[in-house]
Amino acid sequence: MKFRLGIIVCFLCAQVFGQQSVRLNSGWLFLKEDLGGIWEAVRPVKEGNPEALPLWTKVSLPHCANERDAVDPDVNYYQGPMWYKTELRVQNPYAKGRTLLHFEGAGQKTEVYVYTTKVGAHVGGYDEWTVDITDAVNAFKKQDSLVKQFKGKVPISIRCDNSRDLEMMPSDLSDFNVYGGLYRYVNLVYEPAAYVDKVFALPTVTGIKNGNLNVKLNIANPGQLKKGTIQLRLFDPQGKALQKTEKELGAFDGTLTIGDLPVKNPQLWGPETPSLYKLEVTLTTSAGTHTTLTPVGFRSFEFQKHGPFLLNGKRLLLRGTHRHEDHAGVAAAMTEDLMRQEMIEMKEMGVNFIRLGHYQQSRIILNLCDSLGILVWEEIPWCRGGLGGAVYQAQGKRMLMNMIQQHYNHPAVIIWGLGNENDWPGDFPEFDKEKIRTYMKELNALAHSLDASRKTAIRRCDFCKDIVDVYSPSIWAGWYRGIYTEYKEVTKKEFDAVDHFLHVEWGGDSHAGRHSENPDKALQNIKATGAADERSGDASLYGGAARASKDGDWSETYICNLMDWHLKEQETMPWLTGTAQWVFKDFSTPIRPDNPVPYMNQKGVVERDLTKKEAYYVFQSYWAQKPMAHIYGHSWPVRWGKEGEEKMIKVYSNCDEAELFINGKSAGAKKRNSQDFPAAGLRWNVVLQKGANTAYVIARKGRLVVKDTISFAYQTQQWGRPAKVKLEKVKEESGIITLEAKLYDAQDIQCLDAANWIRFGLTGEGTLLDDLGTSSGSRLVQLYNGRAIIRIKANGGRSVASAKVEELPVVFLNL
Repeated sequence: MKFRLGIIVCFLCAQVFGQQSVRLNSGWLFLKEDLGGIWEAVRPVKEGNPEALPLWTKVSLPHCANERDAVDPDVNYYQGPMWYKTELRVQNPYAKGRTLLHFEGAGQKTEVYVYTTKVGAHVGGYDEWTVDITDAVNAFKKQDSLVKQFKGKVPISIRCDNSRDLEMMPSDLSDFNVYGGLYRYVNLVYEPAAYVDKVFALPTVTGIKNGNLNVKLNIANPGQLKKGTIQLRLFDPQGKALQKTEKELGAFDGTLTIGDLPVKNPQLWGPETPSLYKLEVTLTTSAGTHTTLTPVGFRSFEFQKHGPFLLNGKRLLLRGTHRHEDHAGVAAAMTEDLMRQEMIEMKEMGVNFIRLGHYQQSRIILNLCDSLGILVWEEIPWCRGGLGGAVYQAQGKRMLMNMIQQHYNHPAVIIWGLGNENDWPGDFPEFDKEKIRTYMKELNALAHSLDASRKTAIRRCDFCKDIVDVYSPSIWAGWYRGIYTEYKEVTKKEFDAVDHFLHVEWGGDSHAGRHSENPDKALQNIKATGAADERSGDASLYGGAARASKDGDWSETYICNLMDWHLKEQETMPWLTGTAQWVFKDFSTPIRPDNPVPYMNQKGVVERDLTKKEAYYVFQSYWAQKPMAHIYGHSWPVRWGKEGEEKMIKVYSNCDEAELFINGKSAGAKKRNSQDFPAAGLRWNVVLQKGANTAYVIARKGRLVVKDTISFAYQTQQWGRPAKVKLEKVKEESGIITLEAKLYDAQDIQCLDAANWIRFGLTGEGTLLDDLGTSSGSRLVQLYNGRAIIRIKANGGRSVASAKVEELPVVFLNL
């Protein structure tokens, strides 16, 4: 089954949960505060009556309480209790069947009520869990007055709470928001009196010709049935039935070992051919039939000692990135469509590996990794802060067990992560390395006991690096420490220090739309130290030694150079297992209020709304298979310099050769050479004409031809101190108005290197489209090359927009 983008095989969401399962997306009410008690959620009130308080808001699921305030530049994001409520028509078709609520993830502590009866609770925002509401629903239905009051429906109320809590993972010191709400799907599930709760399918490969599938089941038998039949059927990736086996059951409940299914000449799973078999498990009892479908991928992998990574016996350079569950306008509440779009963009970039940071992520993401052929490191949210007490430690073990059991069948998973930056104290008065080591050993042993087929790993905790199977140190060459040309030297030292090495987290921040004619200027003041680790305070924009993260320009130009250097070096490191760039998409964080987009970690190669930055194409030029060519600077409308001065134009392409044309004239053709930095030799020094310029490139890979074109202005006038702001409407489409603010000096010359803060405002009938965490979706943002964009939803009425830059007069625009 050759992989093709846009054709994603997904066997009914990997493992069908429940014989009948319905997503509960609509019909919800939300309250962003606490109640005096559950009675306030269900007491009868009439709409419009002043007694009908508090006021609830209509929402649909998934929903995050912090969808906007996580990146509001003027407030701390909400951490506290919140409520959801709905009314369900519960009609279980099975005699003596069970009715469940299945939560794919809810943050961070959750309580569930049927009418006023508490039916379940959960601690942890990222693992899946279920609540059996059968008995409470049956009791409710026996009360005729309540059935009449709720018109035959059953009231469900859910309290979520993301309050700060030192005895809960993850730490609030973590570099990401600890979100609250029902931010993953909630399902109403009907099960018969006996059903298959979990399937554990372990495929193994001997050589390339012999495969075996070991199957274990966890069967729930709340009806205490005495006999039944299990049937297994295995289908190959083309849907052909390969095997069928049956087993009679006596009294049964809990874990059941079915045995082994041999498979000859298995089609191997990998990034290029993510071949997925399908295991069908059917339990038949007097209560009915229950069928579960599970994907199966045959593959083998090995981290060679002091050597590279092997997949199916061949070296594979892991070309990776990271993902946070975060998106503009919805925060953690990403829909399945959004997740699919994001993962396809990763695959098109050439990614074959991903570390899911720093918590168990949605089953949908794991399904997509299986189907797209993306290998996975997934980890629990033991992240920063130190080590808590018994409650804290029990939660970590419980989340590790849940993550492994719930994602056991995904062939994409090769690593279970046990922690991140656990050398970072702060949550507790005690920071005891030996106690941390002891707990890490306990997690490591637990992971191996639950799943001996995968490796364990941690990132950045040197005093625990001998405990896990694979270790990733902190290497941020050219960002938090040192210069990027030290990358290979520093990485080799770290590689030699452990048996199995994998470098996750590298890169740096870039402010989308900001570009530079001299991006490496800041490197003049940064010393090459032979070390590139991130240390305490390095992420701060203040104090400490000179470093690009503090003293650089945060331009896309610099980050493209940094990433270009890393990628070209990785091609000359035959011992390297692989790396994962941090992070694919910009994401929100409460500990970075002073970044150019406040409260945003801007290390993504795409913005928080999936708008591609220039760095995306740098990765494509090294990793993608499909021919591509991209001229640097699509979001750079005005370049600057002296008249007659040569300027570099770079083309990122994976083609063999490319020819550049400037204003209709050829600047010559060049051959691609990955070791010719920058842009693999596809760069031209040309003289730009004053005013408008057009550049296009024709690139060839064999018989295939790709093209790209950009237009931009070239400004030769020098500017002085910023003196005025101009605000104008540049676009209106489908009721959305785009405004652009520009900064000029006293002679009306645009200040093209200005990075001042600008604050947008709006009064009237329109709506400011801000709190999105993007360069064009924040009311407070740093300028990029003396300009900034904001959008407004007109709402069919009149408004007045404003723009204020620091000490300069505010400007207004009637809309």
